[in-house]
Amino acid sequence: MPVRLDTGERRTPAITTGPASARPAAVLVLIAPASDALDAEAEVILIRRVDHGGHHAGDVALPGGRFEVGDEDATGAALREAAEEIGLDPVAAGVRVVGELETFWIPVSDYRVTPVVAIASRRPTLTASPDEVEAIVRAPLAAFLPDAPIELVETEVRGFPLRFGAYPTNGLRVWGATARILGQLGAILGQA
Repeated sequence: MPVRLDTGERRTPAITTGPASARPAAVLVLIAPASDALDAEAEVILIRRVDHGGHHAGDVALPGGRFEVGDEDATGAALREAAEEIGLDPVAAGVRVVGELETFWIPVSDYRVTPVVAIASRRPTLTASPDEVEAIVRAPLAAFLPDAPIELVETEVRGFPLRFGAYPTNGLRVWGATARILGQLGAILGQA
């Protein structure tokens, strides 16, 4: 959790209603082969959000978003959002949903997020939606395993001086909710 450098306090949520009334959302944690070779390393598909000035603008994130009418569950919402944001064709990539990670609340945007974990048997062909995604980031899964490096970052984020841990990958920093999700995934995989 980010800590303010000027006061030492954790960043205060803009919304204080709590997770019970938060808007439901889902993200897709897609593990895919880095190439079509049989011994290919695994990668995680991330996005860099377009900067429209919102709470998560320009951040590295997992494809996903809020539930919409017609989404039956977190899996449906996560796969729909991935199709919209990165053009994921689950059938062509051989995507198999394997489960969910712990649902949690993001106070700054008031979402209750369920991470949906899936494995692609083939390297997916992806195309960024220009309205939502600045870039698709194919990060090595190893960047989030228990022995992966974590940077301590001190910077200003939207007017607040903060200190937080981040996973460095592909010249970017993965922090916040995305780092929390991928750290949980890495901890589970590290036990296997």
